[in-house]
Amino acid sequence: MIVCLCHRVSERDIAREVGSGCPSFDALQESTRVGTGCGACLDCARDTWLAASGPVAGGVAPLRSAQVAAVRAQPASA
Repeated sequence: MIVCLCHRVSERDIAREVGSGCPSFDALQESTRVGTGCGACLDCARDTWLAASGPVAGGVAPLRSAQVAAVRAQPASA
C-alpha cells in the first residue's frame, strides 16, 4: 500500500528502510521524504514505521497505543 502519495512511499519502502537499520522516524523522513509534502500521511507513516521497527510477530508488529501517542507527539520534520 502507498503511504505517502506526494513522494510515492509504500509500506514496503518503510519496512525496507527499517530493515536496513533506519534508527528513527526523522531518519526515515530524511531518506524517503515520507510525510514532508502535504503532511496528510504523517499518522499512517508513523504507525507504519512503528509497526516495522517493533518486535516482529508474524511479519507485523502490534502497535501499543502509548508508542503511537509518543511518536505522534514528536514535531514533524519539514
